Amino acid sequence: MDLENQKRVIDITEKFGAENVLVILGGAEAESSGLTAETVSNGDPTFAGPLAGVQLGLKVYHILEPEIKEVVDAQVFEDQVSMMEMVLDVDNIVKEVKEIREQYSKM
Repeated sequence: MDLENQKRVIDITEKFGAENVLVILGGAEAESSGLTAETVSNGDPTFAGPLAGVQLGLKVYHILEPEIKEVVDAQVFEDQVSMMEMVLDVDNIVKEVKEIREQYSKM
């Protein structure tokens, strides 16, 4: 997650409160999705950005997780996500993000 997006997450969390923020990722790989999930929930693990040492505890999901897929308009999901769902390693992505969420999310 780049430094500008880390700053945006902090600003949004300060404005709306962590209990009102849900982060939905769309990364194509389990490892990068996991790093981003950790960054927004437990702080930047590289200690390079605005979220270094900042544990927001935000709840984070990947767009491919069943909980999110259920609430997204089916046509929008079909148009925007379904093609990638066919080619990505969905199980590993979901597993990685879920583990981070269960470990670090406080909301």
